[in-house]
Amino acid sequence: MKLQSLVLAAATTLTMTSAFAVPAGTWTVAAGAHMVDPKSDNGTLADGAFSVEVDDDIRPTVSGEYFVANNVGIELLAAIPFHHDITLTDANGNKVDAKTQHLPPTLSLQYHFDDYNLPMNVKPFVGVGVNYTTFFKERIYLGNGNDLDIDDSVGVAGHIGVDIPFTPTEAFRIDARYMDIEPDVSLNGDDIGSVDISPWVYGVAFVKSF
Repeated sequence: MKLQSLVLAAATTLTMTSAFAVPAGTWTVAAGAHMVDPKSDNGTLADGAFSVEVDDDIRPTVSGEYFVANNVGIELLAAIPFHHDITLTDANGNKVDAKTQHLPPTLSLQYHFDDYNLPMNVKPFVGVGVNYTTFFKERIYLGNGNDLDIDDSVGVAGHIGVDIPFTPTEAFRIDARYMDIEPDVSLNGDDIGSVDISPWVYGVAFVKSF
């Protein structure tokens, strides 16, 4: 429902008209930090024997965007690896700790708006794309010899945010993304289900255009 609402907001906004503000051929680079905030209920594993909780993390990020048409850009988001602690809890309240790292590169098609006389001259934008998340360095604290594996995940991503310019080529960005991330999980080679992480990703960044 969150993703549907975000896409609906993007589609509604795209029906509006705006003056061309960012010409085709423009590049922008954004450097900042984002928090990956997984949804509160991450599902169960081992036929419901364990509930799953994945914690959040904040890491530096960088993105580059190329405008293929006026106000229309293609953006790639990259980051250093995010680290997540994972807690598995059985019906009796016993807990098993695990952890993983991941990289979530995300490619989005975006539309930027201008000429609406908004406060502080803010420039909203929306985007829809695809997220590819690769997991590595998985570990589960369940005695020696246990091998936890989290498969890579591909899903839809939505993006919305605002740029607040302070020079003609520099701006401060606030944004939020929704990523559909639901990887399969195996333990010692046996499939034990999937984890529904599907986070909101909140961030701030400095943006420079060229």
